[in-house]
Amino acid sequence: MFLLNTLPSHNGPLTSVDVETLGERTADTVERFLAHRANHAETPLHALPALATELGVGAIHIKDEGHRLGLGSFKALGGAYAVIRLALEEAGKELGRPVDVSELQSPDIQAVVRTMTFACATDGNHGRSVAQGAQLVGARAAIFVHSGVSDERVAAIARFGAEMIRVDGTYDESVREAARIAEANGWTIVSDTSWPGYERIPGLVMQGYTALVREALKKLQKPPTHVFIQSGVGGIAATVAAHLAIVLGDKRPVFTVVDPARAACIFETARAGHPVTIAHGEPTVMAMLECYEPSLVAWRVLSRVADAFMTVDEEDAISVMKQLANPVAGDPAIVAGESGGVGLAGLIKAVSDPAIRAALRIDEHARIFLVNTEGATDPAKFEEIVGLTPAAVAAKNRMGAEG
Repeated sequence: MFLLNTLPSHNGPLTSVDVETLGERTADTVERFLAHRANHAETPLHALPALATELGVGAIHIKDEGHRLGLGSFKALGGAYAVIRLALEEAGKELGRPVDVSELQSPDIQAVVRTMTFACATDGNHGRSVAQGAQLVGARAAIFVHSGVSDERVAAIARFGAEMIRVDGTYDESVREAARIAEANGWTIVSDTSWPGYERIPGLVMQGYTALVREALKKLQKPPTHVFIQSGVGGIAATVAAHLAIVLGDKRPVFTVVDPARAACIFETARAGHPVTIAHGEPTVMAMLECYEPSLVAWRVLSRVADAFMTVDEEDAISVMKQLANPVAGDPAIVAGESGGVGLAGLIKAVSDPAIRAALRIDEHARIFLVNTEGATDPAKFEEIVGLTPAAVAAKNRMGAEG
């Protein structure tokens, strides 16, 4: 399914809050915080020239977040950043003075932070980031996971010392349960989705994601003309769209949001013209995108600076995992999890349909920007789908370099 943005808010200005949250000044803050992370390193931006030729576009670049901060996902930038910010703010309140990130391990700061518990619901990646952030600052973490989260993903979160709490039902039900228990226990809920009255903390999570956009823009010789970003509740898509709109102004790229057909809450929200909760149906292989209710903050942004919305099917996501692992000759092999390459799946579907290609004004000069949002966060699942281990895929690049 494909839909152009015809809402009255389309191309309208972002709110001052969203500009402040996702603009350049706060991106500076994110960079400064990242500099204090021991395992921080810029993630690769891969060019895919052979695939670009095959698809009839000028260039394709994909930001590979499969190596971010040892967590294997772009989510590493958001949850942990929000936890650190909130821990420092709480310490500042208790001590009656501003507290800088450089002071995080000092005894007086630690005395405050050790009394805190951070909680969230997750499909896997966001919870891992919140748990890592809590461990970094010396706080507790309570992570709520729904019935569809694999045992492998639960174990990957638990290794950061988090208390794991299983919730029957969907992701959205685990979000509500996490909020309920956190409020009852006085815990700080760090959600990557927002609802009425709860916007600032999801905004901080999204703020963390600006780092990947800024890194990419520094590496690209020319800004992209087109962007395809996958969406769960909408946070990563909204962050990329907003930051590009703020930085590039009226030269911003044509922006397309890509949803799984089985969990298309952003697509259906765009079709309705207002946030909607969609029915829970058959699970999608794109597990990190299996969300049935959009983030209100994300939708506020996307209604203005997303130009189109589309869905991809299960076989599209599986095909693109294999495509990235077994690339067109000359292109690098990329380890992409079940949700990681969905933006590329959207691009492939768009360029293969003459009507969509024309609607998005994609031609042989188009410069496409994508994000591989996760690596093999469930290695067994990756091998089952692709037929190769993540290590075997990564080794292809080493063999190519040696050859």
